[in-house]
Amino acid sequence: MLEAAGLTSHYGRIPALKGIDVRIEPRELVALVGANGAGKTTLLRALSGVQRVSAGRVRFEGADITGAPPDARVRLGIAQVPEGRQVFGPLSVEDNLLLGAYVRPLREARAALGRVYELFPVLAERRGSAAGMLSGGQQQMLAIGRALMAGPRLLLLDEPSMGLAPRLVSEIFVAIRRLREAGATIFMVDQNARAALAIADRGYVLETGRIVLAGTGAELAANEAVKRAYLGL
Repeated sequence: MLEAAGLTSHYGRIPALKGIDVRIEPRELVALVGANGAGKTTLLRALSGVQRVSAGRVRFEGADITGAPPDARVRLGIAQVPEGRQVFGPLSVEDNLLLGAYVRPLREARAALGRVYELFPVLAERRGSAAGMLSGGQQQMLAIGRALMAGPRLLLLDEPSMGLAPRLVSEIFVAIRRLREAGATIFMVDQNARAALAIADRGYVLETGRIVLAGTGAELAANEAVKRAYLGL
């Protein structure tokens, strides 16, 4: 579905990505793990078109989208859930969700709204509340739901469990697992490497802008270097 080859990106003169090669097959959940500052968020932003790339190519469903702007990528079927949730605080839950469907006809948006409320019942209960009044976990559900409203074929998740209590982390990962089981294609970054690899079909390990390891989720979870560096074992 998606392939990045030789992807390089800079912040000024500082290289953040150094020749990244990744691929994501349809209906896969692929996890990206690495330390803070390794370039994980930069890679997701490069794939969604928010971060400019200085070299390399990105192909989505066979088409070269390297130069495509973010809104064009949303229309093609790529949606990103940003780090830190970034909901529109003064707007209602439902208005936040409907904003995520700006590329779709209203009839499709209403149908998508029902599916999001089915996945996250608490959002249906709080649909009229200001998004800024939700708990952190509810805001994360809202951010995921907002991305799903675009009807993506590829969902990019950036740190979905960041800053959440353990119980809420479990709820978020249950929801992600349900999306995967329903056939969604997901590329996920999360500091909770143990939980991410536990549900991933495949994974990559990123260090200082380079992919240093790749394998199935189970293989990476069992790798001694990964266990020492990211799993606390």
